[in-house]
Amino acid sequence: MTVMERNNITTMKGNPLTLLGPDVSVGQEAPDATVVANDLSEVKISSFIGKKLIISAVPSLDTPVCDLQTKRFNTEAGKLGDSVKILTISMDLPFAQKRWCGAAAGVAAGANASDKIQTVSDYRYASFGETYGLLIKGLRLLARAVLVIDTAGKIQYKEIVSEVAKEPNYDAALTALKALK
Repeated sequence: MTVMERNNITTMKGNPLTLLGPDVSVGQEAPDATVVANDLSEVKISSFIGKKLIISAVPSLDTPVCDLQTKRFNTEAGKLGDSVKILTISMDLPFAQKRWCGAAAGVAAGANASDKIQTVSDYRYASFGETYGLLIKGLRLLARAVLVIDTAGKIQYKEIVSEVAKEPNYDAALTALKALK
């Protein structure tokens, strides 16, 4: 099977990257993909239908910008209520994600920087990366992106950050989320 390649979408330190997979768009049904939870169980994106969903895709939790992005979404999650789920997806092994969550739990005088979000890994199948067009060719990392999916499973917001080393537009994603019924 030939995987679609897309160029001129994002860069890493100014160098163009090639993304593998289709260009999913706002308004379309969110494709299903299988990722892996920290306990090695499989999780399907479709299992979140019925909730408002933010998917925060990051290259690796062990990098400063990914760490900031994940902590920021965790802070925001605490303000959004139980009808919202936030997933952080990376290619990190579940063990590394679990270690990051444990380290994040000890920061800021007991405040847990990962207690409101769920980290999941795309390491096993690259199913999410290929299905959402976010897998970086040659690096087997995910491009930095944010998607907002409504309760019916439709994509309502999408940002692929133009430079992997930059943070996403949190305000735009949160505005899109809050606009959902």
